[in-house]
Amino acid sequence: MIQEVRLAVAVMALLVLGFAVTAGADPSSPTFQSATAGYRYNFPKDHGSHPSYRTEWWYYTGHLHSKTGRSFGFELTFFRRGVPPEDIKTLPSKWSIKHIYLAHFAVTDITGKQFHFSEKLSREGLGKAGADESRLRVWIDDWRAEASTDPSGNHTLAARDQTHALALTLEPAKPPVAHGSDGISRKGGDKGQASHYYSFTRLKTTGSLTINGERFEVSGFSWMDHEFGSSDLGADQVGWDWFSIQLEDNTELMLYRMRRKDGSSDLASSGTVVSTDGRTRHLEVTDFEIESTATWTSSESKANYPSRWQLRFPAVDLVLDVIPLFADQELRTSRSTKVSYWEGAVVVTGTKQGRPIKGHGYVELTGYTERLKL
Repeated sequence: MIQEVRLAVAVMALLVLGFAVTAGADPSSPTFQSATAGYRYNFPKDHGSHPSYRTEWWYYTGHLHSKTGRSFGFELTFFRRGVPPEDIKTLPSKWSIKHIYLAHFAVTDITGKQFHFSEKLSREGLGKAGADESRLRVWIDDWRAEASTDPSGNHTLAARDQTHALALTLEPAKPPVAHGSDGISRKGGDKGQASHYYSFTRLKTTGSLTINGERFEVSGFSWMDHEFGSSDLGADQVGWDWFSIQLEDNTELMLYRMRRKDGSSDLASSGTVVSTDGRTRHLEVTDFEIESTATWTSSESKANYPSRWQLRFPAVDLVLDVIPLFADQELRTSRSTKVSYWEGAVVVTGTKQGRPIKGHGYVELTGYTERLKL
């Protein structure tokens, strides 16, 4: 038994390293399905797991406030990675691994200027981790994300470690928004280099946060992404800069820039503008400009990250200044994905059609410590 457990742990460790470093795999491999044009979402089923695709994640972030005036940001993300059968031939059947699951839980204490992060890694089986295929229910141990199948469609989130915890209920204020065009979000020019990607861009949120053992009743708004596909970054791509922004006029913006080795933006970079009534406008790479106006260097990973941005959208007469609420919101995932990345709460100010506007959001920066190979 002990040897079997050690073998299972060893295989999982190798698979996690593969999660982080296996670039260039053929997305058309018969083991996994490619994200192809023409996909039509079917909710609530598509909130669930898609095991025929290699990589999938369910991602939540939000800005919350307590009744006593404290402000917080949070992230809770679940990852699923499919394992090709040929990679686990030597593993005893009782410890067979078809999928590995990883989760990241982070809290930004905006008032206290502290950032807290924890992570989990588990294999599918024995009830330790998993995801339903017919609806949204994904978990690792007692960390979970779940959505009801009744008309409300409310989401519930739960996660805890030794010092921090969250228990939240999220009520969609708008229907899910599909990104890209014709059912796919392109990530590069190669065949199959795409994903199926949608978001809930505004979820009214209530519940509790526990910070260093102190419990706060909180409320605010959250954002949820769900993405699944089987491709990797292109040979000339190193990572991405991703923005989710909720403006106070009840509109939202998603934007991602796929970065090339020479610092330029890949032509597949794109975004989505969501109107007050949930209608969307797709943005091509020529529809926006991203200018980094400051940097921050991590004392831990030594990565030099952009740390302030100006976003310009000439077609909709929108200019935004995006500022981290504090600099050090780096996740160093030594126990799970083995990569460091920056994922942080930001405040937004600017002008829209000549009038002042403000909001808040989250920014994700990958590939700054080394080329991301996911």
